[in-house]
Amino acid sequence: MKKLLTFASAIALTAGLAGAQEIGVVVKIGGIPWFNAMEEGIQKRAAELGVTAEMIGPVSADPALQVQAIEDLIAKGVDVIGVVPNDEAALEPVLKKAREAGIKVLSHEGPGLENVDWNFELASAQGFGEAHAKLLSDNIKGPGKYAVYVGSLTVPLHNAWADAAIAWLAANRSDLVIVGDRYGVAENVDDSRTTALDLMAANPDLKGFLAFGSQGPIGAGRAIEERGMGGQVFVAGPFSPGQGAKMVKDGVLTGGFMWNPSQAGEVFVSLGKMLVDGTEITAGTDIPGLGAVQPDAAAKDIITDNLLELNKDSVDGLAAMGL
Repeated sequence: MKKLLTFASAIALTAGLAGAQEIGVVVKIGGIPWFNAMEEGIQKRAAELGVTAEMIGPVSADPALQVQAIEDLIAKGVDVIGVVPNDEAALEPVLKKAREAGIKVLSHEGPGLENVDWNFELASAQGFGEAHAKLLSDNIKGPGKYAVYVGSLTVPLHNAWADAAIAWLAANRSDLVIVGDRYGVAENVDDSRTTALDLMAANPDLKGFLAFGSQGPIGAGRAIEERGMGGQVFVAGPFSPGQGAKMVKDGVLTGGFMWNPSQAGEVFVSLGKMLVDGTEITAGTDIPGLGAVQPDAAAKDIITDNLLELNKDSVDGLAAMGL
């Protein structure tokens, strides 16, 4: 497991100042551009607020590794645990344990989690899925097939995006037929590429990929590039701009929508500190990085609309932001 270093004020720690809070965020997987950017946001906001924060990125998208990382944070006695879940069900027991220990728990991309204080999103699941479905539809002319990628079959938010996209296409493009159901490969470039090559070989009328998971569009794009199918097979999905910029310009990645993962990292720290400080989150509460929110207290969800469009015109600017 790769653990990214704690970013903290050494002076505050040495002096043991009151209110020197500690926040640990466990993400899906370490070492990929999306979560590298999130870690930068965590560090930036921690420095601004004078709190201690660390991000833990497992070496693979194995739910058991996330459970162990959270167990370690509980044993360490942090004030706040944040998580971007791979498998919500697998995390419920350990998150319950964290809350019973008096630790505040936050999630991002975990709208179904129960043992949290709040889950926050920078996009609604339906809006995000439908936006990508419309983008794919706008580019595919005439009938054909399409495939759907998700990070894994146990990532609830990816599957909620896929559900919304598939439903929109069924209602608006009955001439487009889904291949199989969905493929849980979108957190791995090589698996996404290999799956795309196999699907294109088996389905000559395959016209597109909806890829939910930051490595899915990259892998599918590489397969399309290898097959010389740019402009014939289209890929819509969220990806790191710096990683996908060349393929967008070359026409092998159609584009997509995303939110700023660095911004999400900042929200983990801002919201975590607010909770430890006893700030009540109600309608109109201003949370840095989210704005004035309208929380759903019953569902423990804070959902805002902070989408960025990925296309030939925007990708360089977004990449320059370190995304």
